[in-house]
Amino acid sequence: MRILLAEDETALAQQIKSVLTSEGRVVDVARDGVEAQFLGETEPYDVIILDIGLPQRDGLTVLKSWRSKQISTPVLILTARDGWSERVDGLDAGADDYLTKPFHMPELSARIRAIIRRKSEQRNPVFEKDGIVFDTRNNQVTVRGLPASLTAQEVAVLSYLFNNSNKLVSRTELSEHIYEYDGDRDSNTIAVFINRLRKKLGDGLIETVRGRGYVIKLAQ
Repeated sequence: MRILLAEDETALAQQIKSVLTSEGRVVDVARDGVEAQFLGETEPYDVIILDIGLPQRDGLTVLKSWRSKQISTPVLILTARDGWSERVDGLDAGADDYLTKPFHMPELSARIRAIIRRKSEQRNPVFEKDGIVFDTRNNQVTVRGLPASLTAQEVAVLSYLFNNSNKLVSRTELSEHIYEYDGDRDSNTIAVFINRLRKKLGDGLIETVRGRGYVIKLAQ
């Protein structure tokens, strides 16, 4: 999962990015509203964390611009403790949720997981198929009850495929969602990650549609 974090407080931005990265997320950081608006319009994010009080262009203006351009990426706004009117305005402008500063990092992580579940229409935080269990709350994977050792990028690929289950996902789409904005997006390496996952989890989980991409099929 790839996240845009629009936050101008350097220490807080670093803390949030560190926590989310440790959970297997890919995080791009924007320090002002102009940069945030540009990245939100040009990059395919799964969730955006948007501070209302950004310099150069405030978060509410940025959010309104995204929604006016039919950009539907889920947005979690960050507001000051006494900013109740900002929370109302943010929700009215199209935000999906809000969090009041200061906050605890586990709550931020939980709200992001909830947003992702709603986006994928997955109410249960745990995916299961053929003895393979993927718990999105801690990114733990087990195969017939035994823990599987996966790298951060393997978890990122698996997470995106599970959260988009029954949907065909191309290599390009996968690479766009597991690499940072300034990262080396080589879609050819996706095949390497898929092969590694098959060796660790079995051949039946991830199906290949030749020349088009990959899919995890789950019962609906």
